[in-house]
Amino acid sequence: MPRTESTPRRSARINPTGRPDTASPSAKASTPSKAAAAKTPAKSPKSAANGGKATPKGKKAAAAKQQGSGRTAWAIPMSEAAKNTTNPIRAIVDGMKVAPNPAKPVISLALGDPTVFGNFNIHESCVRAVAKHLESGRANGYPPAHGMEVARAAIAKRYATEAAPLTPADVVIASGCSGALELAIGALANAGQTILLPRPGFSVYQTIADSKGIRCAYYDLDPERNWEVNLEHLESLIDDSTACILVNNPSNPCGSVYSKAHLEAILAVAERHFLPVIADEIYADMVFSGNTFHAMADLSTTVPVLAVGGLAKRYLVPGWRLGWILVHDRNGAFAEVRTALLKLSQVIIGANSTVQAALPEILHDTPQSFYDETNAQLERHATVAAELLGKVPGLSVVVPQGAMYMMVGIDLAQFKDIDGDIAFTEMLMAEESVMALPARCFNFPNYVRLVICPAEEKLREACQRITEFCARHHV
Repeated sequence: MPRTESTPRRSARINPTGRPDTASPSAKASTPSKAAAAKTPAKSPKSAANGGKATPKGKKAAAAKQQGSGRTAWAIPMSEAAKNTTNPIRAIVDGMKVAPNPAKPVISLALGDPTVFGNFNIHESCVRAVAKHLESGRANGYPPAHGMEVARAAIAKRYATEAAPLTPADVVIASGCSGALELAIGALANAGQTILLPRPGFSVYQTIADSKGIRCAYYDLDPERNWEVNLEHLESLIDDSTACILVNNPSNPCGSVYSKAHLEAILAVAERHFLPVIADEIYADMVFSGNTFHAMADLSTTVPVLAVGGLAKRYLVPGWRLGWILVHDRNGAFAEVRTALLKLSQVIIGANSTVQAALPEILHDTPQSFYDETNAQLERHATVAAELLGKVPGLSVVVPQGAMYMMVGIDLAQFKDIDGDIAFTEMLMAEESVMALPARCFNFPNYVRLVICPAEEKLREACQRITEFCARHHV
């Protein structure tokens, strides 16, 4: 149902426990003095009418005075929040009890960590900047929960554009981009509301939503169109419970990079329904030849956007755990959301203080050659993997346009003894010691996601093993 500017959002009233508020908390019973205890209170007309029996209010007061936990054994239950929290990758991978082939060393194409193989490293100037602030001893204290002023100013300066200006007040720093996503989702959606997520998409979106009692609805991406959003399907999912639309560009797991026109079409859907957008742009500017990254906030003057990013991928330091939210407000729509982000940022005391202190040098003094060389190496790897696997009968490669991932489809009809993507990845590990992620982890079965970060010789070897594996199992 389309919203108008006056249409209220449906939301649950939440008390400090995180549960829907159905009743006011009971006031604590005060301890009576000895003098008061010695007196016998007169019965009220209502209690007298009940024959002296305790009224409901009296029963509550009596219950409030009961002492003890009521437990009779050491059986400590899991919290409801923990019960509701799932990580689809862990749920699937932890169930894959397969040993690698002992005759072949393991090559992992599963983990989206660019540091694993040693061929991707942060620029030495960034290391020197962190070392300088570490040795100074002046960045060892607690930073403000939403980030140091100097760090927020550096981020605002780096990402502000004429179309989407930023000030330090528009930046909230978080513990990694996943921490930024948790703040953004928590600020926009209540338990029982729905967020719209891409399919296939990064599994942590669901993990965060599940932990907060937020529902997920998935809009389809089309592999035949380089994983563009099926706009008709996206719009069909919107109802009065929808809190926001999340868009990931460039994409994990797809490696897609959206055109300006396509992003504008997505924003048009958001505008028609007065829905804010969370733009997951952690892979911003990590694009290959012939593609251009467009920040969503640059493309609309009306749709409010929370853009999340961080150091992890572009600077090749996922362990440094520094991410951020850029608050692109439109017409004051985010007035309460700004307050919400500040409140939620105070749950933990901010991101790493030393890295924050070094952020001005990291963002503004790193040479352009570092970014260019990183993208060039990733593009070479994508080309190698696409060329080698594109020749394999039974596999279909969607050539990536950016980021560090490639999705490969499996035509099950062309394999005699493989019944799905999980079986494919289990058997590949057992026979060839190559680890890949089944795309069921990303809510898109019968594909696998490959990370293209390994050194080129390792990547070629992995692709050769996949080729031999497919040949053995082909009909």
